[in-house]
This record gives sequence, C-alpha cells and structure tokens, in this order.
Amino acid sequence: MSRLAAVQMNSSSFVQANLDRADGLIGQAGEAGAGLVVLPENFALMPAREEDRLDVAERPGIGPIQEFLSGQAADRGIWLVGGTIPMFVDGGKKLSATSLMFDPRGQQIAHYDKIHLFDVSVSESEAYKESDFFEGGGIDGENFACIDTPFGTVGLTICYDVRFPELYRHLSALGVTVFTVPSAFTATTGQAHWQVLLRARAIENQAYVIAPGQCGTHDNGRETHGHSMIIDPWGRVTGELTDEPEGVAIADIERDKLESIRRHFPSLKHRRL
Repeated sequence: MSRLAAVQMNSSSFVQANLDRADGLIGQAGEAGAGLVVLPENFALMPAREEDRLDVAERPGIGPIQEFLSGQAADRGIWLVGGTIPMFVDGGKKLSATSLMFDPRGQQIAHYDKIHLFDVSVSESEAYKESDFFEGGGIDGENFACIDTPFGTVGLTICYDVRFPELYRHLSALGVTVFTVPSAFTATTGQAHWQVLLRARAIENQAYVIAPGQCGTHDNGRETHGHSMIIDPWGRVTGELTDEPEGVAIADIERDKLESIRRHFPSLKHRRL
C-alpha cells in the first residue's frame, strides 16, 4: 500500500503566509507517511481582489511559488501536486490556472492548465466569472497530464472540471487510475454537489480520487466548502476532513483492490460509445 494526502487550507491574500502554512501541512502529511501529497486550488493566494493575482503570477519554471513546490518535493522526498498557481499565458493579458506536479527529486514533471472556467451565478447575490482573468487551457494532447508514478497513472484536473465527466473518461482511456482534483468549491455548491460529483468520477472510472479543498471564510468574504477527501475506485470515502479547520486527509491506495474491482466488475471494457 502507498499513502495519499489531500491538504486542506484556508488561504489568505498573503502569499508568504500561505506558503508557511502549506509547509507545515505538507510536513504533517509526510510525517503520516504520505508519498503523494496534493495541495488545494489557489493554495498560495486567495486574493482580496481578483486583479491581485496579476501581481503574483509566474512564468513557467520561474518564481518563488514554483521554487517552494520544488523544494518541498525534494526536501521531503515526495510526489507533490501544487494545487493551482496563476501563470502568465504567453502573448496574452490573461492567466492560466495551472496545476504542477513535482517528483521526489524536485523536478517538475507535468503541468495542466484548467480547461473549464467557473463562470456561473450561484444565486442572485453570488456570481463568479473566472474568464475575466483566466484563459482556459487547451484540449489538445499537450494539456492532458497523465503521469506514471509508484501510485499508478495520475491524471491532473481542477475543481470545476469535476462537472465534466467526458474529461475524466478521456483521461481514463489514457490509462489514468488516480485523479487529482484540487478545488476551492463554494460553500453553496459544495454542500449540494461536492461529494456526489467526486464519488461519481471515482465509480464510473474505477479510479482513486484525491480532492483537497479550500475551507472557511477568506479575506475577500468568499466561503469555501472544505471537506477534502480521498475516494477509492468503489466510491468509498476513505479519508475526509470537515468544513474547517485546515488539516490533512490521509488514505492508503491499494493497487490490488483497484485491479480486483476492474477485473470482477469490468465496466470500463463494456463501453459502447
């Protein structure tokens, strides 16, 4: 068995403070024996104003947030998925919400730019429009991240992506057995849909799902759902936190269990479309 960790945070509008908290939580995951650790969406910055993202955005391979992630992976000897960080899109004025994966040497081995942008009205008084500052990632092969690891083939996704099962089916067809879903689900949508969507993605693809989230109230007044969790291929929640406070959800990945489920219940081989 190998151990997985989903890190839950209540990130603020101060990058260094967030990195300091992430350092402690990653350390907590490492002390629990986790070899694959996943941080939540916006782990380094939940801005007071959306335009503040432009002040901390980085370019590929350059910047203190990426240096932090690389150093954490190398110093602790873990596989680390850096939730999301804002990255400048070449030739444009907008950003990409990018999830980066580092190996135990501290080398960045994969990146994924969030495809589906959260442009929704949750209610008459609560609306979001990520496309004001972000550009959606491409849907070509270069943007799909599938990484062979000791835990299985890991596929990177982000938050709102979880509502689009065709993305997960595509990654599943590429061999993914472990999905990462770093998120900052709103309190409203999280209460209604968070667990059921994550369990559905796990069940229909017979894969593990690692879903770390933001929790609590942030500097801009936004409330996030928390309930970071890890789900096995049968849809069982094997590790979970509550809505707050910050912490680490831990669970073991069992390759034999995954293979047994797929062998005895071969729904993936029964697909007709």
